[in-house]
Amino acid sequence: MTAHSSSEQGVAAPVQNRRSRGRVAYLSGSAAEGSVARHYERRGLPLAERRWRGRVGEVDLIVQNGNGLVFVEVKKSKSFDRAVAQLSTAQMRRIYATAEEYLIGMPKGQLTEVRFDVALVNAHGEVKIIENAFGHF
Repeated sequence: MTAHSSSEQGVAAPVQNRRSRGRVAYLSGSAAEGSVARHYERRGLPLAERRWRGRVGEVDLIVQNGNGLVFVEVKKSKSFDRAVAQLSTAQMRRIYATAEEYLIGMPKGQLTEVRFDVALVNAHGEVKIIENAFGHF
């Protein structure tokens, strides 16, 4: 049996708690993305990609909209207001840049019709979609 000093135990507990919170946040975010993907699919917009990662960043969901695409940022929080408040201008810029990178592989490239939505998920699992959410920033 090895004795640990109180300082060693003091470091291990916060690291473990941080990992646990990170795992919970990851699973919660993944569940929210799944819920949003099902929401779009029920509306006739099939999922093309989930958590597509480019050099600049990641797009949570990409759904097909006829011949076009919808890039979706999913935000989950206790309320819709708190969820939408989490979206920053810098994050929108990264999503735009990542979308440009994704479009390189599309038949029409940058001429592909696109839309940028924000999908909000509250603590009750309710989904609210804000279409064309980014506007001009």
